[in-house]
Amino acid sequence: MNLENIHGKIHQGERIEREEALALYGREDFHRLGHLAHTVRRARNPEPVVTYVVDRNINYSNICVCGCRFCAFYRAPGHGEGYVLTREELAQKIEETLALGGTQILLQGGHHPDLPLSFYEEMLRFIKTHYPIHIHAFSPPEIVFFSEKEGVDPGTVISRLHRAGLDSIPGGGAEILVDRVRRKVSPNKCSASRWLHVMAEAHGQGLRTTATMMFGHEERPEERIEHLFALRELQDRTGGFTAFIPWPFQPGHTAIQVPAQTPVSYLRLLALSRLVLDNFRNVQASWVTMGPKVAQLALHFGANDFGSTMIEENVVAAAGVHFRLSSREMDRLISEAGFRPQQRTMAYEWINT
Repeated sequence: MNLENIHGKIHQGERIEREEALALYGREDFHRLGHLAHTVRRARNPEPVVTYVVDRNINYSNICVCGCRFCAFYRAPGHGEGYVLTREELAQKIEETLALGGTQILLQGGHHPDLPLSFYEEMLRFIKTHYPIHIHAFSPPEIVFFSEKEGVDPGTVISRLHRAGLDSIPGGGAEILVDRVRRKVSPNKCSASRWLHVMAEAHGQGLRTTATMMFGHEERPEERIEHLFALRELQDRTGGFTAFIPWPFQPGHTAIQVPAQTPVSYLRLLALSRLVLDNFRNVQASWVTMGPKVAQLALHFGANDFGSTMIEENVVAAAGVHFRLSSREMDRLISEAGFRPQQRTMAYEWINT
């Protein structure tokens, strides 16, 4: 397949297809791929602005029966290090977030076998009653788990959580949206089709969501591309995704021992994502896994968003990767990369600070 013909399609704003994406991913020069992605990023977001959100990742529990092979964070039921946050602990974390200028919390836990859906509804009502904060919570596998436990469909779970205070849904638990891979790395999680169904249902109920990819474990390059096209096809139907966030698997302290992804492999996948996902306005850099310097480079490989300040982050940290950024540091890094920093909401509305 002629790469120059694919370049022509991209420059003319035409959509590339699977075989063209695979050719670019496998054969294109690294810098040329980045330049193509940056060109598309500038066409999609012409202003020299890079956005970010001030929020906190709150893991309400680490007790989980899923047993994913890539996870170093979870604890099995009965483990001495297992926990469920009290209302007082939850309140303290939210108050600290608001004091630091935060506008949202990302609320996620494991597949806890003993907590009913009413527990999550009451937690949402407690937060909304006491705090003016956006709740971005419960990834699709959690929602499927809740639905199976309660004996209701995922749409009912989403509706009940929405009424209780849920504002949007994160794209966690996607890993790779190919069942061959999911059966190997997360056999107890929902299938790819059910993950996509939950997102379609959420979009149909008026909830915006994000989409993610965790790559670099036991998938093949063509399966990464299959993942991207599954997201593009759903976005064509619903338009409900606000952003795409790819990040590389962190093998430390996990049951999957593979070499860590390099900055080059991360940037190649990021650039390809911008080229394939022509119906996504926003692509996030992952400083949490790759560090701030690589994240700065990502802003020239297709990304237009620096993600979250992550006042607290536990899951990636459990794999031995520790990066922290304040709003001031994020502003500095974005400015040094040649862009204007801008705080935003989950829906990518700009916040004047």
